[in-house]
Amino acid sequence: MREHTARNGAPESGPGCAVPATAAEVLLEGHRATRDRVARSILDHGPSSAADLASRLGLTAAAVRRHLDSLAAAGLVESREQRVYGSRGRGRPAKVFALTESGRDAFYQAYDQLAADALRWISESVGGGTAGEEAVAAFARARFAKQGQKYLTTVEQAGADRRAEALAEALSADGYAATVRRVPSAAATTALAGAQLCQHHCPVAHIAEQFPQLCEAETEVFSQLLGTHVQRLATIAHGDGVCTTYVPASGAAPSPAKGPGAVPTAGTSPNENGSSARRNLA
Repeated sequence: MREHTARNGAPESGPGCAVPATAAEVLLEGHRATRDRVARSILDHGPSSAADLASRLGLTAAAVRRHLDSLAAAGLVESREQRVYGSRGRGRPAKVFALTESGRDAFYQAYDQLAADALRWISESVGGGTAGEEAVAAFARARFAKQGQKYLTTVEQAGADRRAEALAEALSADGYAATVRRVPSAAATTALAGAQLCQHHCPVAHIAEQFPQLCEAETEVFSQLLGTHVQRLATIAHGDGVCTTYVPASGAAPSPAKGPGAVPTAGTSPNENGSSARRNLA
């Protein structure tokens, strides 16, 4: 996100070519660095309120709002009402700030066009239509199965009630900035209905907009790794701030609440164990 002086033809700083900075330049650079921290926090944690950002970054709410105004003016963040899945309390929804597509693009280079062209070629090489969609789906399943193999040992070594957290840690190591939020059961305050696996970043979000088979294949792999049915409630590719996957607790029913970006439930029999997950990911 930071503007580099080299972009305007000025020499980059480095050993032997340091140029004394004025007080104004130092202040400007500090402002940019803090603004980057604000944007990065939104990337890592998903849509956030000014109060949440201030708490995470150790800044005042007023300072955060100034940086949010700068990011919004640059087209890198946008404000929206906080989406709530399930029952909503009284009062107006909280105002949160989310990265725009331009904001996400500022953090990484994904070679989107090359990937989209390759998937389109796969589809067209078998005649397009239904056959083309299935060819892309087969590629997506093979790609995510290979990725799932990397996570399998980590997930299997975790206890049955910690597999979602183990998967989130593995996903975060690959840049997905994943977290887990436990969801209490509506029937009993002490029981857990399950968990929401949240991915605050998706390196292939722009491609998944055109080819939803990627999201569907990823959901299937999550189900195989966790040994239970899972349900995708929201996706960044569909315009949501976070990819959210519902993982029911043992014996719990699937969540009936689907977000606008949901994809069909993917699952295995609740009786399947780690060996069947290895077989499915092979």
